[in-house]
Amino acid sequence: MTKQRKVVYDVLLEERDHPTAQTIFERAQNELSSVSLATIYNCLDALVSHDVVKQVNIDREPSRYCANLCEHGHFHDQSTGDIIDVKFKPDVDLTQFLDLPQGAVIENLELNIKGFLKQ
Repeated sequence: MTKQRKVVYDVLLEERDHPTAQTIFERAQNELSSVSLATIYNCLDALVSHDVVKQVNIDREPSRYCANLCEHGHFHDQSTGDIIDVKFKPDVDLTQFLDLPQGAVIENLELNIKGFLKQ
């Protein structure tokens, strides 16, 4: 792991708020003042391709990044723009809720839920 990738990963671990590449860039500058946005994107691509972080895409918004590698979904609060990790309840078989084709094997599940948090 390069120094730049380590800094990007540390930024993701510091605040688990699903930041964009731009936000990661701004936070990483505290540690690496000369880092470029292109370097941040390259680091994120490498971390995603090595399954160290997840890329979260919601509609046409900028990609967000998540360091939580446990199986989970995301709740997108449309009033604030926040993305919050949603854990699956223990012992729930998600395939019971899906009408999958016969013989289908789930290798990856991405669940994005949109809504509003009542205040």
